[in-house]
Amino acid sequence: MRKLGFSIRLLRALVFMLPVNIAKAQVSGCTDPLALNFNSLATQNDGTCVYNLLSITPSLSENLPAVMIETSGLVAWNNKLWTHNDSQDNNIYAFDTNNVNNYQSYALPGLINTDWEEISQDDTYFYIGDFGNNTNGNRTDLKIFRIEKNSVLLNSPIIDTINFAYSNQTDFTATGGNNTDFDCESFIISTDSIYLFTKQWISQKTSIYSIPKTIGTHIANYRSTLDVQGLITGAVYKESQGLIVLCGYTNLLQPFIYLLYDFSGVNFLGANKRKINLSLSFHQVEGITTNSGLIYYISNEKFVQLPISIPAKLHVLDLSSYLSNYLNNIITNVVPSHGNDVFIYPVPSGKLIYIRVDNKLIGEEYSIFDYQGKIVLAGLLNETNTAVNIEQLNKGVYLIKLGNDSRQIKKLIKQ
Repeated sequence: MRKLGFSIRLLRALVFMLPVNIAKAQVSGCTDPLALNFNSLATQNDGTCVYNLLSITPSLSENLPAVMIETSGLVAWNNKLWTHNDSQDNNIYAFDTNNVNNYQSYALPGLINTDWEEISQDDTYFYIGDFGNNTNGNRTDLKIFRIEKNSVLLNSPIIDTINFAYSNQTDFTATGGNNTDFDCESFIISTDSIYLFTKQWISQKTSIYSIPKTIGTHIANYRSTLDVQGLITGAVYKESQGLIVLCGYTNLLQPFIYLLYDFSGVNFLGANKRKINLSLSFHQVEGITTNSGLIYYISNEKFVQLPISIPAKLHVLDLSSYLSNYLNNIITNVVPSHGNDVFIYPVPSGKLIYIRVDNKLIGEEYSIFDYQGKIVLAGLLNETNTAVNIEQLNKGVYLIKLGNDSRQIKKLIKQ
């Protein structure tokens, strides 16, 4: 490790200059100006924001190719959208957002599509959830397939399996169709875990369970429940921005999206929770994804119940009016240093921080110090947006130094 280019005395002086009693100065409340109960004095969001129920219309809707009539999940990768069908078909499909008929199919040989309900991703892998459980609510073979992305492009997919069971399901008596709270159609991938969002036919809620994202057999641990008043079918997660957007529909096939944002760590229940209806009656929405966090793609599968006939479609939603203020605040809640574009966010944080740097600092070290000048965490800036897990740190104020330049010192608050 490189020698530190500054003194402990300097560190202590910098800490001395920081605001004191930060925790005492915090005021809990609704921090979202878009909410009905916005508190302009609040400095810490407490998840109590209340919103008007609105309905929005997609800016674009178009029919999907016939091979995707049961589209059941959606991710954006490699300048394409990727989807799959929810039964029998063991292909995944990549298509161009500018021309949905320009698509490629990739076989996943050896896999059986019992009930594929969602696709998610991290930097290296696709994850496909074969965990649909609405037929009788008694499946004992719930699983998620992990597929190396680049191997798919080479038509030689490398596939592993993550098996799981719900921690609180003890009764496996057949329930009959659409009569269980242990169905699932959506999940998200974090740095170290998978979070399942169940589709609860009885309670019309969604329960959140977590499992490690490692190969093997796991118990899905119950974490919390959200009263979404509907059936959740898809999810997309922007971990660096503290943002989850769910999609679903009611028993009357009224589709909606459900926003979760401005939460600490994985305290999803502490998020702002906003439900927005979609002006797409009788559309069985199934998949959702985004690149920017502002523009979203949503897919619905084909639905026929005469006289109603809805083809499978792709829709584009602009959520800038609802999320741009929040997302802009995340990026502007930091100060660039000495000509280099350096951002550390979110501040404060409970679990993960992200260090965004220009290419000049890639490969340099970062060091986190406590108020006594002791290094409590260190590592390398291995990419332009490096994730650092600070969950092990005690709550309080820290300093973070980037590279070997003592001017690159910034404040960090562990919540």
